[in-house]
Amino acid sequence: MTKSLVIKILIGLSVVIIIFFSYSKLSKEDKKVSIEKETVEEDIDATTNIIKDVNYRSNDVKGNEYFLNASEGQMDLTNDKIIFLTNVKAKINMVEGNVINIKSEYGKYNINNYDTIFSKNVKINYEDNEIKGNYVDFSLNRDSLIISKNVVYSNQKNSLKADVVEINITTKDAKIFMYENEKKVKIKSN
Repeated sequence: MTKSLVIKILIGLSVVIIIFFSYSKLSKEDKKVSIEKETVEEDIDATTNIIKDVNYRSNDVKGNEYFLNASEGQMDLTNDKIIFLTNVKAKINMVEGNVINIKSEYGKYNINNYDTIFSKNVKINYEDNEIKGNYVDFSLNRDSLIISKNVVYSNQKNSLKADVVEINITTKDAKIFMYENEKKVKIKSN
């Protein structure tokens, strides 16, 4: 064999070896990247959709502000606009300066229209008034707060028990009634 042929073979082998090791190294990096991606995907559990420390803020067209906080939220699997909440606190800052605070154990919040259902041990504080119940339907769009199920409304002067208290949050008009006609709203003066 001639010297030039040996050099060509050595150069060819060197190129093959370099290509082999380069390919081998790239292949290992690809595997490393795919392993890292798999690890990240394992950290995100696709069967659960729990969110910790939920906070929402919204304003209506009149300028009222609505703040909603919960210790935990879970998206509705059938409707991605609904979130179920736990340990809920809401604050409504009305344009005229009044503040409404609402607390409940559970809630259901619509992220499109801000309507919120509060349930179980609901407590509403508004000025010197306190309203307790087990179910509240709040809507900025309807301008209403409907409290039902074991409603107790109290302030410094009066205490009232009813099935439903419906309040227009802008005009402050309230409707108080019982589901059954033969039952009466109970009012007690303090």
